[in-house]
Amino acid sequence: MNEYILLMHDDAPDPELANDDDGWAQYVTKLVSTGHFDGGSAIGQGAVFKQDGAHPAASLALNGYLRIRAEDMDAARKFLAGNPVFEAGGSVEIRELLRT
Repeated sequence: MNEYILLMHDDAPDPELANDDDGWAQYVTKLVSTGHFDGGSAIGQGAVFKQDGAHPAASLALNGYLRIRAEDMDAARKFLAGNPVFEAGGSVEIRELLRT
C-alpha cells in the first residue's frame, strides 16, 4: 500500500461549497470508514526560508492536505469523490509520499 497526500488548492469557483463544514465532516467520515485515511489539516499562512537569507513569498495556493493510503494513483483518485474543494470545481493535487 502506498501513501499519498492530497493537497487542496484555494481556487474553487464556489468557495462556500469548498469550505462547507458539514461537507468536510461527511467527507472525512467517509474517508475514515475506508480505513485508508491517515489524517490531514487546513494549512495557514507561513514563511519560506533560504540559507542565503532570501525570503521568497510562501505559496498561498495551498490551504489544506489529507494523507491517505491506496494501491496506486488510480485508487487514490477515487478518494476525490465527495472532497468539497474538488466538488466545488477547485484543484486537488495528489502526490505520492516516497519511502526512503
